[in-house]
Amino acid sequence: MCSNYYTKNGNTIPMNDKERTQFELIIKDMATKSLRCITLVAESVEVSRKIEETGLTFLGLVSLKDPTRPSVGAAVQACRDTGVNVKMITGDNIFTAKVIAIESGIVKPNEDSSSAMVEGVAFRNYSDEERMEKINTIRVMARSSPFDKFLMIKCLKRKGHVVAVIRDGTNNAPALKEADIGVSMEIHGTKLEKESSDIVMLDDNFTSVVTILKWAISSGEVPLTAIQLLWVNLIMDTLGALALPIEQPTNDLMTKQPVGRTEPLITKIIWRNLIAQASYQINVLLILEFKGSTIFSINNNIKDTLVFNSFILCQVFNEFNARKMEEKNIFKGIVKNKLFLGIIGMTVVLQMVMVEF
Repeated sequence: MCSNYYTKNGNTIPMNDKERTQFELIIKDMATKSLRCITLVAESVEVSRKIEETGLTFLGLVSLKDPTRPSVGAAVQACRDTGVNVKMITGDNIFTAKVIAIESGIVKPNEDSSSAMVEGVAFRNYSDEERMEKINTIRVMARSSPFDKFLMIKCLKRKGHVVAVIRDGTNNAPALKEADIGVSMEIHGTKLEKESSDIVMLDDNFTSVVTILKWAISSGEVPLTAIQLLWVNLIMDTLGALALPIEQPTNDLMTKQPVGRTEPLITKIIWRNLIAQASYQINVLLILEFKGSTIFSINNNIKDTLVFNSFILCQVFNEFNARKMEEKNIFKGIVKNKLFLGIIGMTVVLQMVMVEF
């Protein structure tokens, strides 16, 4: 604490309670203008002696302005429109935090902030029941420590929320790991934070959250994930390509008429098979996608797995059709081609492993 201060004339005089209160009001006024205040103090000590935090001489105040980006307010509103509740957890004092929250659109200017804002110490001292009761209404937490952030994330998850944490400071690895989705900054984020996070924002811009949300929402409407689509290509392009070319030619081929030079590569029979198989698969998969949960009384996760399995098995059984496209008996000579049966069996086993493990 400061016990002295310099006057305009450069003289050092003791600081009384009235003057200390006046300086505190100046600091508070700076905070209400979203200025970060730094107090400069001095003390004459020997190099070997530890500096005590008492008996200091007050030199002056320095304020720093770190304005919010103009696009932050629109990004916060876009998040709110999609049902995402934005909460600000900061180490700034309650006055600075309130101004920044108003500028960002997290708190409305005329709103009673008593329930929407809290300091980290107060939140930490709440009982478990009080924290769980107030966690949904709290939108700003000031003067927070890394433990306070961690505690808030745990409370939100206990409430059943899916929590995403965006951090660009230090000592945030526990919060990033505890959250369902951890987002760190490429430019200002530490190496530990990047390793602890699921997503790294390359431009350190909060508005990129809107882009992340768009991709998350769009991917949630797709029945197959990117990994599953890659798996489909692996199964069909690799194992499927191995299964069909190994079919041995039969004597029946010698009874077929030769193909003319001007004959189309895709014959009418191939077109018939393509249209029939595509129509069948599209209808079956659409019914499973939109009515599967109701028909089989299953949740969406199991329904998506059912669609994935059905799609793969449709391709597997279509390999039998591709063996004998111009014949009704597609299983003719199947037992003689053990390598084909082995590849089909391997495909089914790999699909089971993919789904179960």
